[in-house]
Amino acid sequence: MDDVDAVQAQAARNMLSSGDWVTARLDGVAYLEKSPLNYWMIAVAYCIFGVHDWAARLPHALAVVLLCWMTYRFGRWAFSETAGLYAGIALSTSVGLFLFTRILIPDATLVLTITGAIWAWLRLLEPDTESWLRWSLLLGLCLGAGLLLKGLIAAVFPVMAALVYMAVTRSLFSWTAWRRLHLWLAIAVALAIAVPWYVLATLRNPPYFVFTLHSGPGEYHGFFWFYFFNEHLLRFLGLRYPRDYDTVPRFWFWILNLVWIFPWSFYLLSAPTLDYKPTSRAGRTRLMALCWIGVVMLFFTFSTTQEYYSMPIYPALALLAGSVLSAGGRWVRAGTYVLLGTSSILFAVLAVLLLSVWRVPAPGDISQALTQHPELYTHALGHIWDLTLNAFAYLKLPLALAAFAFGGCAVALAFGRNNIRRTVFVIAISMIIFFQGARIALIRFDNYLGSYPLAERLQQSPPGQLIEADAYYAFSSVFFLH
Repeated sequence: MDDVDAVQAQAARNMLSSGDWVTARLDGVAYLEKSPLNYWMIAVAYCIFGVHDWAARLPHALAVVLLCWMTYRFGRWAFSETAGLYAGIALSTSVGLFLFTRILIPDATLVLTITGAIWAWLRLLEPDTESWLRWSLLLGLCLGAGLLLKGLIAAVFPVMAALVYMAVTRSLFSWTAWRRLHLWLAIAVALAIAVPWYVLATLRNPPYFVFTLHSGPGEYHGFFWFYFFNEHLLRFLGLRYPRDYDTVPRFWFWILNLVWIFPWSFYLLSAPTLDYKPTSRAGRTRLMALCWIGVVMLFFTFSTTQEYYSMPIYPALALLAGSVLSAGGRWVRAGTYVLLGTSSILFAVLAVLLLSVWRVPAPGDISQALTQHPELYTHALGHIWDLTLNAFAYLKLPLALAAFAFGGCAVALAFGRNNIRRTVFVIAISMIIFFQGARIALIRFDNYLGSYPLAERLQQSPPGQLIEADAYYAFSSVFFLH
């Protein structure tokens, strides 16, 4: 797609071709908005497999797989083999993780580092933990890698969640607890990983230290100001320059997490019935999950937000869902009944929609049937509102797959709702089918969200120069493929 996808892929390609692995550039202009680890991973993939769009996505996909595996291992250690398996399945088949990993952004990899750091911190606090060296190294590695992925927030979230947890468990001022953490090693590893790039980026992009809180057209203050002040402090305050983004209303930012963790959100309704007392490993992990969720959500309540900014809490929610499902009980059965009803309603809506457009012709591509709402495109999912009824005529196969997924889920749950393992299996299979339909729908949008066909036509044209006039982001696929 244009914008983020091709921009990230091209920045990595420019690093590889120029040999400058410190400062990312686009069209010859320094691109200082983001930390470099995402570009480095993509560039390494190019070195191994060549410069392809799928190679650019490969590190991202592997990070998501590793995140789901880590969530499973975290849950297995904290609760049981079954609970860990359910937690991994819940995360891997949640709507939010699927939806927001279609975009080439480093957030899923960031969530991996946050999850690893919190798990390592919790393991180090356990009195029976063996090999503190391994977990201290993991903590430092995750913090350092996170700093090179998304900046200071990668350290703020796990550290603040851990400190809140220690305060709640009355170990914040315990010398024994701090001695178990061996933070000196974790901090040394994190700094050794992250600091060299920050120093080099500052030195190569002067002026070095500017502390103003104001910027405007034509003003350049160097990497230090742009990265730490503009992209961290001023973005948090909603004062970043330029203001090329919008924020999701607070209510929707909170409530939409029920959609992002769907279909497992129905089982989280019974999470309050679990034991959160720090007298057992399971209770301590659940308590840490609450602190983890609370810190992230409270932080973004006072900051500008996008729909996917709550992604760091997905593993915590998945761990709670896995714990709930493995415990069973009447609340789990109630959640299954609610999911059965929701799946039935979704099946009915999708079936009616499919029948409504079954005989509607679909000439050309889907862009002919869409409306435009440019005022919403600063949101990650702003293009959803471009859909019209006639647009669904181009999405008949995705509609059929989605209807089959939810209809089959409803039928299977109706006959096997009392067996938890079978229920989890049915839900997971249904979501896999639904995701295939969603993937095909996204392909239908390719010509609308990307300039790939234009790039192909340009490649078939006689040799010449391509002149860009302030449209780099809007047609970034062209520059990546040209």
